[in-house]
Amino acid sequence: MSETWVLNASPVITMAKAGYLHLFDQLAARLLIPEPVAREILAAPPSDPARKALESGWGERMAPGEVPLTVLEWGLGSGESGVLALSLEHPGCTAVLDDAAARRCARVLRVPMIGTLGAVLRAKRMGLIASASQAIVALRAAGLRLDDDTIRLSLQRAVGETWPAH
Repeated sequence: MSETWVLNASPVITMAKAGYLHLFDQLAARLLIPEPVAREILAAPPSDPARKALESGWGERMAPGEVPLTVLEWGLGSGESGVLALSLEHPGCTAVLDDAAARRCARVLRVPMIGTLGAVLRAKRMGLIASASQAIVALRAAGLRLDDDTIRLSLQRAVGETWPAH
């Protein structure tokens, strides 16, 4: 496990709310939090689990340099732009993104990426959790937006689990 992951706010927020934030620590050796992402998380109420984690020193906060024009022209939010800028500054890092436009940008710029769903599937394959589908139920309750078809296909292909239609 020598990977460095650059985390966007929504994966951190949903994993923290669902009680699975510890999986990021187990899946990557180094977790970078771009300053714009940290600001977004720290704007939450004091009781928010993601805010509490950052305030306790979780993750490594880092300011990206100037956001490249190749990222700016996508018109992404400051958090997504910060994740991509840091990922480009540190080749070999994996961007952790759920936002569809940010993921398209990462693909175009050839930035390795994973989303919250991918992290859960990897955790299941590594034996870090007993059930990916249970984790996804908790993550959806915490605000993760994924459609049933995506979940069903991913669970079946990656870990052989089923997803009931709701």
